[in-house]
Amino acid sequence: MKVDIHTHLLPAKLPRFAERYGYGGFITLDHHAPCRARMLRDDGKFFREVESNCWDPVKRIEECDATGVHVQVLSTVPVMFSYWTKPEHGADLSRFLNDHVAGVVKEHPKRFAGLGTVPLQSPELAIRELERCVKELGLSGVQIGSHVNDWNLSDEKLFPFFEAASELGASIFVHPWDMMGEAKMQKYWLPWLVGMPAEVSLAMCSLIFGGVLERLPRLRFAFAHGGGSFPGTLGRIEHGFEARPDLVAVDNKVPPRDYLGRFWVDSLVHDADTLRFIVKLFGQDKVALGSDYPFPLGEDRPGTLIDSLTELSHDAREQLRWKNGLAWLGRAREDFAP
Repeated sequence: MKVDIHTHLLPAKLPRFAERYGYGGFITLDHHAPCRARMLRDDGKFFREVESNCWDPVKRIEECDATGVHVQVLSTVPVMFSYWTKPEHGADLSRFLNDHVAGVVKEHPKRFAGLGTVPLQSPELAIRELERCVKELGLSGVQIGSHVNDWNLSDEKLFPFFEAASELGASIFVHPWDMMGEAKMQKYWLPWLVGMPAEVSLAMCSLIFGGVLERLPRLRFAFAHGGGSFPGTLGRIEHGFEARPDLVAVDNKVPPRDYLGRFWVDSLVHDADTLRFIVKLFGQDKVALGSDYPFPLGEDRPGTLIDSLTELSHDAREQLRWKNGLAWLGRAREDFAP
């Protein structure tokens, strides 16, 4: 069995949000060829080419069957977070996307679990939508960005949202977006190759140093891309904590290394030695299969890298393939049994 906690889904058709809200900046879909579409900003600027597996659940199931994936955890494409919009419009857009994800999950409950998106630019509206996602739509939690406009995840304005997620038992998947330094990284796909790993580390450090993990120990976070640059720079982060507590340990006195094993990361690192390292660092019960399906920086055959670690026991590989993902979701294998 394989459970893929990191996959993205869009509706086949997106409303003209610019016309609905009266200003631009939103994503549209141009179905310019059979089973293909261009994601465009509403000023016509090209964002990404996608295929029907981005919106067609039947196609996704066919491809999952071909690669041995039994369950995909669905979440929106991060460009749709739209934290820059007016809060009421972000809430409306979130409801549209979440209703779609919930509909796909309801149609195929044995193959998909769902994560919603929330308008975090307004924590009050985000809490309201989070509650709707969990209580009404039956979603397992939400996917959020690595920061929210000018707020890092340590910002006290966001704490009530995390508190609500903890009380609801909602899982939170943190995916990098709105990458730092993007203006200086216009060539070589650097926002995806350099900015995204840094964004994940930003999110982790913010939640640790801001004391969110300390104050909400039951909250279940999972981070994309194997934790980004955090694992490789943990020594520096820890040394900074010890050398300059006056700068680092101002909101939380607990060393960052103490939080290893208290959150999950996905397995999407594309390198066997790196996967070995993060399994050792975070624990073999805290690394879960994630593929970034159906995008080009993903793993074509989800779980191949995990299976390449032949020194791991069968039980350990089973943990990485599916058990850890279900533990993070708070779901049981029986929920997805045929």
